[in-house]
Amino acid sequence: MYQKEGYWDVKPKIKALSFPKRGKFEVTLQDGRSITMPISAFPSMKKVPVKERNNWYLMGGGFTWDSCPEVIHIEQILGNYANYAHEQNA
Repeated sequence: MYQKEGYWDVKPKIKALSFPKRGKFEVTLQDGRSITMPISAFPSMKKVPVKERNNWYLMGGGFTWDSCPEVIHIEQILGNYANYAHEQNA
């Protein structure tokens, strides 16, 4: 019997957000994964003043700031699963 490897059955949930380098941010998931991305991919985040970026909070399945009109969701971080999911064998 085939045993699934990796994060197959894990629903990704955001645990933490940090800004390790200028122009980058890192999302840490509850399952231990970390994803580093350019802030430029998220114009609404880029508008949050640097001094306020550590004052983020969770909202639903994403994160935001008091000064940001957008909630950035986990799907925006990981991409649309339907676009990269492998096809099931019939």
